[in-house]
Amino acid sequence: MTQHVAVLYGGISAEREVSLSSGRQVIAALREAGFEVTPVEVGQDLGAVIEALAHPRPDAVFNALHGRFGEDGCIQGVLDWLGLPYTHSGLRASALAMDKAAAKAVFREAGLPVAEHRLVTRDELEAADPLPRPYVVKPVNEGSSVGVHIVTEGDNRRAEIARDWRYGAHAMAESYVPGRELTVGVMGDRALAVTDIIADAGTFYDYDSKYAAGGSRHVLPAQIHPDAYARAMDIALRAHQALGCRGASRADLRYDDAAGEPGRLVLLEVNTQPGLTPTSLLPEQAAHCGMPFPALCAWMVREARHGA
Repeated sequence: MTQHVAVLYGGISAEREVSLSSGRQVIAALREAGFEVTPVEVGQDLGAVIEALAHPRPDAVFNALHGRFGEDGCIQGVLDWLGLPYTHSGLRASALAMDKAAAKAVFREAGLPVAEHRLVTRDELEAADPLPRPYVVKPVNEGSSVGVHIVTEGDNRRAEIARDWRYGAHAMAESYVPGRELTVGVMGDRALAVTDIIADAGTFYDYDSKYAAGGSRHVLPAQIHPDAYARAMDIALRAHQALGCRGASRADLRYDDAAGEPGRLVLLEVNTQPGLTPTSLLPEQAAHCGMPFPALCAWMVREARHGA
């Protein structure tokens, strides 16, 4: 049985603070579950991280990193090289899920519903609308709604958004889907539940709505048509499988019920490193299904693997 677990948290992405919060929760939960835990706060020095994982060498690594270098295949490749089992998805699935354009190609090939979208350069975005309004502008490889903007009729921010863009050479423009924000957690081969997210801190489920106390309300289970509920569960599980995910993931969807129910579901993305903070959705769904947080973390450790 795995006894000694190293928890990687912090990191160097825009989601460092989220990861620190997830990591603190996980460290306490694993200790409560009876594991020996070595916290490893990750910074710029990769050599220091490797050294911390070598002496003493853990039985498994709990990856509580979020964002670039933590959930895009980078740290997964390092852990594969070291031969250390780790939680959540492997290198390939992590890299695919983090690259929104690549993930959408996989989803479309699997017959899953995705919004119209295209990649644009900063210059292209500054010059003209890439899609009919309203549309969403988002980074190709960030999470936690970092850098996301909704451009609506009469909005004159497009050129400003382009000039201030700092999330790589391209942005993704995606048709805005009206309606409700839904999310579905997946553990292994099982979809957990559907949560309807009502953002209170922002105009959509943005960073503050995700992580600020009182930033959003979670309706669990979502009060939607039973057929739509079952369809959302199926989409989340099929997306998890299409990417080749393992362990836990979380799929985010939009639900357009303006014309009545059951409405239209659109898959936005899959998170291979779902948040594990006090306001996070996956632990809430697991608890709804009868699994308290320490048991959820222990399950993740038991599912730890290395390799694809």
